[in-house]
Amino acid sequence: MKKAFFFSFLTLLFSQPILAQKDTGALQKADSLFAADSVEAAYPLYRQVLRGQQAYSPRMLLRMAYVQEGLGHYPAALYYLSLVQSHQPRRATWSKMANLAQRYRLTGYPDTWRQQLRIMFQRYYYRLLQAALLIAVVAGTILWVRRRKRQGWWVAYTVYVLGTAAFLNLLRPERSGLVARSRAALMAGPSPGATWLTTAAAGDRLVILDRQDIWFRVRWQGKDAYIRQHDLLEVQ
Repeated sequence: MKKAFFFSFLTLLFSQPILAQKDTGALQKADSLFAADSVEAAYPLYRQVLRGQQAYSPRMLLRMAYVQEGLGHYPAALYYLSLVQSHQPRRATWSKMANLAQRYRLTGYPDTWRQQLRIMFQRYYYRLLQAALLIAVVAGTILWVRRRKRQGWWVAYTVYVLGTAAFLNLLRPERSGLVARSRAALMAGPSPGATWLTTAAAGDRLVILDRQDIWFRVRWQGKDAYIRQHDLLEVQ
């Protein structure tokens, strides 16, 4: 009951679609099956819609996560919750992910006040970015039109631009991925012959820094590590 209440609450919270949504027969049939408590029968249809990227919304992703958690497939549930979180950051969604991770002893889901603060800023990241760029353009135009020759004005403007760029860069949404299989190897370099560091569990969350050929460079315990591309499911 607690799990059902949580997903019902999130469904109401995410009333707006993540992507442009259009009516499809598969989606309508899946919604009908889910409403009739045939949740397992609805899941393949939801997955078909997601694979085809025909139309999907936070509600659909939350329902998919609900089904997978009920079946004990927690890595899949975390993946669908991660998709929701990447498009519309919410503390409630992250807390659910952190609770699942704690239950199954997974890493990469910090539930700290810093993380909660970061989520709050990420929620308004693009609005902040637009406002900061608008202020920079308006201020730069005014300085140029009025031919401000006093060096102090331009120094202040430069400091503002650099400070804003650094601030927004720190708050930029992380590129992350979930480990797709148990005992996936983390290596010190992008090569099978590199030093083995550790193994990751299915569902562990890793921040992606870069990609080199068939390897992802990820952050692991504050340092760089490498994992094969097919062992990591990128959240997009």
